[in-house]
Amino acid sequence: MDTHLVPPAQQVLRNLAIVWSDFSRRLIRVPIIARLESGQWRLEDYHLMLRDHRAQVMEGSRWIAQAAASIDGRHAALRSMFIGHAAAEHRDFEMLGRDYVASGGNAADLAVPRRNLGSEALSAWMFHRAGQPNPFDLLGAMFIIEGLGREFARHFAETIRETLGLTPDEVSFYFYHAAHDAEHLDELQQALEMGVLEADGMADAIVHTARVTARLYLLQLEEMGNY
Repeated sequence: MDTHLVPPAQQVLRNLAIVWSDFSRRLIRVPIIARLESGQWRLEDYHLMLRDHRAQVMEGSRWIAQAAASIDGRHAALRSMFIGHAAAEHRDFEMLGRDYVASGGNAADLAVPRRNLGSEALSAWMFHRAGQPNPFDLLGAMFIIEGLGREFARHFAETIRETLGLTPDEVSFYFYHAAHDAEHLDELQQALEMGVLEADGMADAIVHTARVTARLYLLQLEEMGNY
């Protein structure tokens, strides 16, 4: 945590760290993740993960863009930050598709993306929040989702590669996010210094949105393959 942040921002990050700690403990107990950690994954598990994750990632840049459109002119710099984030991620789902095909999946399987029950709930929550005026509480959601890249993606990618005997090019999405998501978390810290915490209740709203997002992300993993 950056000790140069103003005290309100430091407190928000402390509270987000508590949410993350609970989330990460629950994450490794989700059945599909627990099977990977115990070396029980098959290629079919990886392909299921790629298909379901791809359907969710396709929505990611869309809700960030909608959030940007909901930010008024008083916060133009923050709107630009959200737009830049959406632009950086709007084709990430293509990496998941390439990994799927490179590792032996049939490209035809990706023609009609299907969101599982948890992904439906996560997507609905994100778009609901993104449609509210100045939805800066979504910084809490970004903390959870980008935190997965920084804290978990490299271990996840390396475990998949070693368990299934894949090449790095067949696990490119997770290696890419392991290398780049820390930059997005740096942007979150910057955003906390740009006036968002001046709105009444926003500090609590950011943490609440992180908690809801964390639970729905776990639900998405719990419902893998359940459409």
